Amino acid sequence: MTEQGELFIVPTPIGNIEDITLRALNVLKSVDIIACEDKRETGKLLKLLEINAKKLISYHNFNERNSSLGIIQLIENGNKVALVSDAGYPLVSDPGYDLIKQCKLSNIKITPLPGASAILPALVASGLSTDSFVFLGFPPQKKGRKTFVEKAITYDKTVILYESPHKIIRLLTTLSEILEEDRKVSIAREISKMFEEYLLDTPKNLIDYLEKNNKVKGEFVVLIERKN
Repeated sequence: MTEQGELFIVPTPIGNIEDITLRALNVLKSVDIIACEDKRETGKLLKLLEINAKKLISYHNFNERNSSLGIIQLIENGNKVALVSDAGYPLVSDPGYDLIKQCKLSNIKITPLPGASAILPALVASGLSTDSFVFLGFPPQKKGRKTFVEKAITYDKTVILYESPHKIIRLLTTLSEILEEDRKVSIAREISKMFEEYLLDTPKNLIDYLEKNNKVKGEFVVLIERKN
């Protein structure tokens, strides 16, 4: 009887290649298969890390259900599989939930590795309270967006959101309209990259800064001061 394999959840660098851990390197070198969002991006990462070519399979939002079942079968046949996202921690606003759920149902061993994520650097450098916080991911793109933001500002703890460069001004504008004047917002951009920034100000001042300095680019982490 073939011994069952294992699933490793492996965080990858969010900017600086040195964000990779020694343990993550060893796992990526040792597994049989890597499940990834974009095979091209993961292929580039493996090349930078000087890891020999691996069998890569696609695992993303559009094929999550079918891919999960295929990965389960590979693990049951004795393969060790690493799940990675394009950058950061899998499942945190990235695909992977269905696979973990199916692994639990199939009694497959899951080993999550500690590592890179944008949430904690943005929080600890924000200047906002760190003793209690809630992460809400990306606001909806269209329907329900304003309702989502209105709910987010009601928490009595620091609220953490992700936002794309195409929507950041829109989000800050909404916050400017509905937040109390003395409530601050922090934005973190280009985390772990050459031009990383951690800013704390009113939403209006943040908009002015980003637009005047041509910095509406890169991925953003937005943190809202807790409601008193």
